[in-house]
Amino acid sequence: MRDQDVTHVKKACAYITRNRSELLVFDGPGHEKPQIPKGTVEPGELPREAVYREAIEESGLATFKGRRHLVTDVWKRRDSPPKRYVRNFYHMPVYEARDEWTHTVTGSGEERGAAFDFFWVDLQSGPSLALDLDDYLHALTDSVATSSPVGLAAD
Repeated sequence: MRDQDVTHVKKACAYITRNRSELLVFDGPGHEKPQIPKGTVEPGELPREAVYREAIEESGLATFKGRRHLVTDVWKRRDSPPKRYVRNFYHMPVYEARDEWTHTVTGSGEERGAAFDFFWVDLQSGPSLALDLDDYLHALTDSVATSSPVGLAAD
């Protein structure tokens, strides 16, 4: 397969944390394991802008303490049709008092109107996430351990 035959789709993925020790995840219709807020970067949009939009649309949260780029990779879900996902992972700390909630997805994507059940998991337990979204939790725990309590520098 030639590289020009492969479709590349840019994605923005949000590792949202609270208290430096918990990761926000959700269960939704058709998901085999918990996921994190994430989605496709729209034309003309930067990944760092998309991660805010996706986090707001999928979780209902709107106020974050910052945003820090952790890593970008190229992930293959399947060979046919040939598609690769250019995933941009960001750490976004938040203050949120709720331990769990249900949010109906907004925006214009295919998940619009779906109900996602959000809850927090302990980062130290090494949560297992769908779609290999847990690949960079180690970078997140390093980021949490070294970040200042005031917030994170924007990229």
